Amino acid sequence: MFEFVATGFDVGGWQFLSILLLVFALFLILAGIFTAYFGSGKSRTIGVTLLVVGLVVGVLVGYLYHSGTLNSGHPGALGSLLWESFLVIIAAVIGALIAVGIFLVAIMKS
Repeated sequence: MFEFVATGFDVGGWQFLSILLLVFALFLILAGIFTAYFGSGKSRTIGVTLLVVGLVVGVLVGYLYHSGTLNSGHPGALGSLLWESFLVIIAAVIGALIAVGIFLVAIMKS
């Protein structure tokens, strides 16, 4: 589906979905921790729910990918998926920071 020549890895359809779900789970976990810690009452309950759902999704996707169900029958490739997920997050953060920087420079110059 996608090929990143500079990094040397090829992201297929199931791998793309797995990365998407792992990043989704990571941010649900982070949002749940933040909401559970700083929230009160209903917000704290929602934070704990987000945390639990993030953990369940992350563990389930990790298990299915590691067992070979989500990666075309190649068991044991979870380490490479986690590394690729990390690269995707870093790339997204760098892209977002560059875009915000350009936006701020454009606003300050006008």
